[in-house]
Amino acid sequence: MAKGGFRGGFPGGGNQMQMMKQAQKMQQEFLKMQQELESSKFEGTAGGGAVKAVVSGTHQFESVTIDPEVVDPEDVEMLQDLVLAAVNSALKAADDQTNASMSKLQGGMGGLGGLGGLF
Repeated sequence: MAKGGFRGGFPGGGNQMQMMKQAQKMQQEFLKMQQELESSKFEGTAGGGAVKAVVSGTHQFESVTIDPEVVDPEDVEMLQDLVLAAVNSALKAADDQTNASMSKLQGGMGGLGGLGGLF
């Protein structure tokens, strides 16, 4: 082998081992965060709280609560719109929390030399 060649491994092997350890730690943190998000519940409201919707972190619609005062048989469309708005608000809350958690996780990946872009 030519002078200055590899010595029993990769150049900068210590750095690669450290990067692998950091990557494994980040993977564990990601899995923990994912489990926490999946078990979370997110609420959205519409009509000043007259309609409330709850979704899970996996975007499963869990429940809807409707104040009887907003139920008008003459205006079913308004109630439909309120339910839709509440569900969308809850889904947005779930997405916002997921994005915030991912950003926080990505912030800890700065030392991984570009792996942060994978998440």
